[in-house]
Amino acid sequence: MGTSVHPPGHWPRLIFAMAFCLVATSVVADEPDVYSSPPPPEHREDKPYPHKSPPPPTYYYKSPPPPPYYYKSPPPPSPSPPPPYYYKSPPPPSPSPPPPPYYYKSPPPPSPSPPPPYHYKSPPPPSPSPPPPYHYKSPPPPSPSPPPPYYYKSPPPPSPSPPPPYYYKSPPPPSPSPPPPYYYKSPPPPSPSPPPP
Repeated sequence: MGTSVHPPGHWPRLIFAMAFCLVATSVVADEPDVYSSPPPPEHREDKPYPHKSPPPPTYYYKSPPPPPYYYKSPPPPSPSPPPPYYYKSPPPPSPSPPPPPYYYKSPPPPSPSPPPPYHYKSPPPPSPSPPPPYHYKSPPPPSPSPPPPYYYKSPPPPSPSPPPPYYYKSPPPPSPSPPPPYYYKSPPPPSPSPPPP
C-alpha cells in the first residue's frame, strides 16, 4: 500500500559498504601518497552478513582542572644580632660671643591730648501728659507790707578759660493737646468795710 519493501540483501550490502569506506579512509590517512580504489563489493545473497557495531565516537581528552592555588608567605628572616655599639662623646660646645651691653631707654612721655569739645545738650522736653483742668482763682488782695530791700550783687569774675561754644537749640513745639475746660468762678463778695466814724 504505502510502505516500501526492500530486497533481502539490501541492508547487509549497505553496512559493508560503510565499513569499507571507513577502512579505506584510515588506510589513506596512514599512507597519503598511495591511492587505492576500493574493491567491488561482493555479491552475497545466500549467506547472512554478520552484524558489525559502528565505530566508537572520537574521544577528546580533557585535562583535569588545576588544583586551587594557596599562597604561602615566605618564612620571616632569622633575627640577626645587633651590631656592636660604639660610644661617641658629643663635640665640645663652640665658644659663643659675649652678649652686647645693655642700654636702658626710658619710655617717651605721654603726648598731651587736647580736651574734648563741649557740646551743650538741652534738657529733655516734658512728658506729654495732659495738663490738669484749669480752675480760676481770683488774685489775693495786695499785701500792705513794703517790698524787701534790694541788694546789688556784682557779677562773678570771668573764668580764665574761654567758655565752650554755644549751640542753640530751639525748644520743641507745644503738644497739640486740647485746652482744659473753663470753669467760671464769680469773685468773692467784698469784705464789709468798717462804718465811717
